[in-house]
Amino acid sequence: MAVSRDELYTIITNKAAKGSKGALLSIVEGTKCVDIVKVLSRIPESLRNAVKEVTLDMSNAMDAIVRQAFPLATIVIDRFHVQKLVTEAVQELRLILRREALKNESSEILLAKEEKRNYYSKVYENGDTSKQLLARSHYLLFKSSTDWTEKQKTRADILFKAFPHIEHAYHLSMMLRNWYQTNQSKQQAKVNLQKWYDKIEEEKIEQFLVVAQSIKAYEDNILNYFNNRSTNASAESFNAKLKGFRALVRGVTDIKFFLFRVAKLYS
Repeated sequence: MAVSRDELYTIITNKAAKGSKGALLSIVEGTKCVDIVKVLSRIPESLRNAVKEVTLDMSNAMDAIVRQAFPLATIVIDRFHVQKLVTEAVQELRLILRREALKNESSEILLAKEEKRNYYSKVYENGDTSKQLLARSHYLLFKSSTDWTEKQKTRADILFKAFPHIEHAYHLSMMLRNWYQTNQSKQQAKVNLQKWYDKIEEEKIEQFLVVAQSIKAYEDNILNYFNNRSTNASAESFNAKLKGFRALVRGVTDIKFFLFRVAKLYS
């Protein structure tokens, strides 16, 4: 967590406390593996070896910490971090196409000026120009089509007809979301994940080729989700609570006092 500007701290919590009193175990300055392992090593080895599962993001540093501090635990890559990686690929493609639309519009406006004529942007049936259509489609691309409003359904239909690459990217994103929801076993998930890889190879969308490589690199730990369907939600929730507290006090000027107050509230 960034307490103030670039001042990073690693927060260690007790999931069983559910974000209330007793949730905070330790606050470690920085994110260095050696410092965090040193703190965690204060926990008796017998207790650390009893830890069966740890959920985390795709951080190599956190992976190294868990392997050293909890050597017998199964590592699970949090599903929401994987899904975020995929949705970011969709948004990256949208932004690239929007920049192209802005560039094309600027070129057409300059050409119209040189030719001393009025310029009129192409307007779709919902009243959007190309750049507006791409800008206003930001939120609908995060959501399942079943959750779209009527206006979003209309906009999505226009968007996908005008920019079919975005439609393909969106369906790849939803395919992975459904993968998490529909597979019942690790073995079944592995088979269906390969089908997703195959679909990406077929579509040849650069952003997703990069994402697929990242997921392949962490595949074993991603598939471990299907053992118990564990997520990192409790840690993310506690982090959001601390950010809310930071906002409530309107920022942090005295870091030591802020951490003291957090410890009093949650340890």
